[in-house]
Amino acid sequence: MKRRTFATAAAGSLAGLAGCLGGQFGLGGESTSGTNDDGGESSSPGTVSDLPADVDGYPDAVDSKPEDREVDTSSLDTVREGGVDVPLLPVDDAHLWWAYRRARFADARGPDQYENSHIDGAVFSSAAERFRDSDDPTKRWGKQDRIVCYCGCPHHLSSIRASQLVNAGFENVYVIDEGFFEWTDRGYPVTGNDGGISEFVVRGEVHAKHAGENAWVTPVDSDQLESTNVGADGSFALHCKFVDVTAETRLRVDTPAWSTTGTVQELTSSVVREA
Repeated sequence: MKRRTFATAAAGSLAGLAGCLGGQFGLGGESTSGTNDDGGESSSPGTVSDLPADVDGYPDAVDSKPEDREVDTSSLDTVREGGVDVPLLPVDDAHLWWAYRRARFADARGPDQYENSHIDGAVFSSAAERFRDSDDPTKRWGKQDRIVCYCGCPHHLSSIRASQLVNAGFENVYVIDEGFFEWTDRGYPVTGNDGGISEFVVRGEVHAKHAGENAWVTPVDSDQLESTNVGADGSFALHCKFVDVTAETRLRVDTPAWSTTGTVQELTSSVVREA
């Protein structure tokens, strides 16, 4: 996968514009129901789904499989998001479950990122509600189905989506700890358009009272997004991996306190603060 990196700076300021995070991204959960296709660790390799292949979250075919083994889910680290302790699944364990069809996979990023490249068989189910339509594939999955969410930042968007699913009643949800790009770096199967990926960091500051809340960034003219938690001191760093972005591409940054827009060059040349 082709990638390039923009240089970033760590000091300075950029004027902020008034805005509303919740209205911009729509992060509410949803009520879901569906079939109960058991994808648990105890099921035999080659789980069969009665859903269409484009919504079941499993790969169509697997050319080669790693040696089978047990995954000790009781020892996984977790991250707190949306009132839920979300388990962080190592990428190699995620690949094992993928190869033996022991989990459904869901991409939590924006639709343009998903179209560019995603895990083979994964469905699109964004962490941002505004990107999900009324026929989100997860609505057809069973509440006991094993689900693995992923994103590229490496696991913030996916942990948001996982917490939404858990809060909607799903009982067996994980996220890939190292994220999608570790999956691709290891040569695990992906599908999509495979356009160029640009990597850069947007750093900012809000009042420390917003510690633990979310900051977001999205290109103004495409449906992509990344997110991160605000730190204890009010600082945040948005690690962006966007498709078809240049130094002149305009981005929108949303925080719990303010929003602003600027080019990639402007937003990476200084720490973004409210005016």
